[in-house]
Amino acid sequence: MADLEKLMAELSELTVLEAAELVKMLEEKWGVSAAAPVAAMAAGPAAAAEEEVEEKTEFDVVIKDAGPKKIETIKVIRQLTNLGLVDAKNMAETPDTKVLEAVGKDIATDAKEKLEAAGATVELQ
Repeated sequence: MADLEKLMAELSELTVLEAAELVKMLEEKWGVSAAAPVAAMAAGPAAAAEEEVEEKTEFDVVIKDAGPKKIETIKVIRQLTNLGLVDAKNMAETPDTKVLEAVGKDIATDAKEKLEAAGATVELQ
């Protein structure tokens, strides 16, 4: 059996992007979804209209354009993701690239503010 403590230590060292990639790989390999299960209700249309709309809790930070200060944008991307210079540069130069995936609202908003301060055009999805 695997050494669970060692495995936990290795997983703790993953960056957000690496963790998201790991989740995708596990979902594909095992044919499951990491999303929380949703209980199905057999309710009529009136009951469905009364249900509260669930607030979104996970956001993707998508860079639309690096802006005029591309170097500053690359620096911020590196701070947020721990990527190397080449990977961060490629991310900044590719429109509609997800800088962070499935992060909380506070982290997403903070990342958006930092990227916009560097001159980038950013969207939360």
